[in-house]
This record gives sequence, structure tokens and C-alpha cells, in this order.
Amino acid sequence: MKKFLIRTSILIVIVLTGYILFVYFAQYSSGVRSGVVVKISQKGVLFKTSEGQLNLQSFGAVKKEDNQLSEVFEFSVVGSEEGIYQVLQDVSLTGERVSLHYVERYAKLPWRGDTKFFVEKVERSDNPIQDEGREDPFSH
Repeated sequence: MKKFLIRTSILIVIVLTGYILFVYFAQYSSGVRSGVVVKISQKGVLFKTSEGQLNLQSFGAVKKEDNQLSEVFEFSVVGSEEGIYQVLQDVSLTGERVSLHYVERYAKLPWRGDTKFFVEKVERSDNPIQDEGREDPFSH
């Protein structure tokens, strides 16, 4: 009986370790999404993660004078990627359009982020959005 419990315990540890390694490293998909970063923040009590939102702004879907359709893409930034977080923070303040290269994981782990989408690279357009119909509230 003791031998059975030891073997079962070892098997459970191996299966759990394999599952966690698979979830941590395996990619379900990868791609690029473009839009305007509307939110970037660090949150968490036990595990600090960087989370953001990208407004995809479906241009051309409706008339210019109407409200444009928008979809929000939620993503996470791996904690060791401080440079990516800084770039995302900068573009969220300028309103420039960016392209986010991301990978999608099979599951989320609490120490990696709140989403299954992880940004690996940011391409800046260097063109802040110019909203012609809106006045700057600080220019008097």
C-alpha cells in the first residue's frame, strides 16, 4: 500500500508539473492588432502584473459623422518587459496608433497576467491621432 501511495504521489507531481510547463510555454496563437492604447496599468497584491487595453477603432465601418465602432482588446505585458511597458505608457498619453505583436497562451497564470494575450513587441506609427472636432481644454 505504501508503495502505491508513493507512486501515485510521484505521478501526480509529474502530471501537474507537465501541465504548468505546458500552460506557461505553449502558444495557442500569435498575431498583430493595431489601435490606440487607452489604458495601461500595473495591478495586483501578491503578484504585480501589467495590464492594458487597446481600442481597435474599426475605421470605415460607419460614416465619419457617426460614432465609430470600437472594440477593446485586453492584453498583458510580461513583468520582465519593462521597456514594452514604458513604450505603451508613452503612447497612451500621446494617442498615437500602435501595432501590438502578441502571443495567446492556452490558459492564464496568476503571476503572468489577467489575460491570455501577452504583448511581445510594439511598433509605433509616430502619428498621434488628430481629432479636428475637439478643442484642447487647456488652450485658452
